[in-house]
Amino acid sequence: MNIGWLTLTMLLPLVGVLATMVVPKAKALLSKQIALGCSLLTLVLTLVIAVGYQQNGPADYEETHTWIEAFGAHYAVGLDGVGIVLIVLTALLTPVVLIASWNDAKSGRWSEKSFFAWILGLEALSIGVFAATDVFLFYVLFEATLIPMYFLIGGFGGAQRSYAAVKFLLYSLLGGLLMLASVVGLYVVSAKAGDPSYLLSDMMKLDMSQNTERWLFLGFFFAFAVKAPMVPFHTWLPDAAAEATPGTSVLLVGILDKIGTFGMIRFCLGLFPNASEWATPVVLVLALISVLYGALVAIGQTDIKRLIAYTSISHFGFIVMGIFALTSQGLTGSTLYMFNHGLSTAALFLIAGYLISRRGSARIADYGGVEKVAPVLAGTFLFAGLSSLALPGLSPFISEFMVLAGTFSRHKVIAVIAVLGIVLAALYILIMYQRLMTGPVRDGIDKIKDLNFREVFAIAPLVLLIVGFGIYPKPVVDIIKPAVESTMQRVGVTDPAPQVPVTEGQK
Repeated sequence: MNIGWLTLTMLLPLVGVLATMVVPKAKALLSKQIALGCSLLTLVLTLVIAVGYQQNGPADYEETHTWIEAFGAHYAVGLDGVGIVLIVLTALLTPVVLIASWNDAKSGRWSEKSFFAWILGLEALSIGVFAATDVFLFYVLFEATLIPMYFLIGGFGGAQRSYAAVKFLLYSLLGGLLMLASVVGLYVVSAKAGDPSYLLSDMMKLDMSQNTERWLFLGFFFAFAVKAPMVPFHTWLPDAAAEATPGTSVLLVGILDKIGTFGMIRFCLGLFPNASEWATPVVLVLALISVLYGALVAIGQTDIKRLIAYTSISHFGFIVMGIFALTSQGLTGSTLYMFNHGLSTAALFLIAGYLISRRGSARIADYGGVEKVAPVLAGTFLFAGLSSLALPGLSPFISEFMVLAGTFSRHKVIAVIAVLGIVLAALYILIMYQRLMTGPVRDGIDKIKDLNFREVFAIAPLVLLIVGFGIYPKPVVDIIKPAVESTMQRVGVTDPAPQVPVTEGQK
């Protein structure tokens, strides 16, 4: 078949996997250089696709080829505004993680080249997930992403890595099995309507009964709620993030978890619009609980990486809230939030990893006075923390504001209560910084070295993008808007009309 741009973007990291693995074990540096080179080529190709992106129809860069004709499965990929933003995020974070994790795999269970190969494999599969326009293809890739992440956590993590990796896998497989039941259900509905097909464009035309649509929606939503993760399906994330290497945590929270919220937009709203409206009150309450619970628990954490993981649970609550507010402003803000959260959380995890590798401990109580001996490390950590709490002028601020404004226009009580999450965010970030970086220099802290050139080089793109899109987010918003408008039309809702007070003279 003819290979299109999107297929080539997925193939490049896979070529890197093969090239990395055939390099002799003794030449670890060469394998890492090959992996980094392939990730940079993928980033360049992704940026070329983004620059040439024009959504003239449901999707751009479409490719459709028959895969399993017996039940209507296709190799079908294409881009809308939501997908392309997340593919660019994936292609950007991968080389950043490779550079930042250059020496992180030396103490792992397997060779360094395996570590870099698994990262490239995860990149290829993630791009495929965000590009898939066939439900069956999406499901296969959705489940396949578990394999590299399982081995990244279990093979290169901390002392409890096996427990964390198995817990991650079991939770994800449970959600995936429920999704599989809904995928099979979609086939039955499609077959009854005529020729079976898993293409999204065909699935959106299906006429389902109310009960059928709701049951199928629940299968997909549960899988995405586990992946997102939402309370009460969140407990695997703190363990996985705490035991994984910092780079793996970035890929887990910055990319893999976004598949959950991406799926809610493309499949829950796209395939089951009436069921999505039906479930909205319950989903909004769960999202609000995630916002507040994640923030409150983060304040009481004693482990740096577990604290950052709980902040992400709170942030994902905001993202889900914006999606199910069913307003164009909320949905645009949620998609932008996914991108901005990937940048800020990546910076926070990586700088925390630099700090932990120097001290040899993730316990907050083991630190104090770091800013006096490593000012660049402390300064970049503060910047990443301020970004995470959505400081005005940094990129997460505008997305969080849009989510709250979009939610307020339709669900005022939910939005007002959710504002408490912003207050709590300031608490958990500033308290963490105070305990780690300020005060007298504790024993052993005076031996901590400041960031070196490689570490600064890895973080610099994230800092620049956080500032750049904080000042001027329009390029990303313009890409997202057409996809949001299409989704709103599919669900059949419009934004609430603004309420203007009427004076006595205007009556």
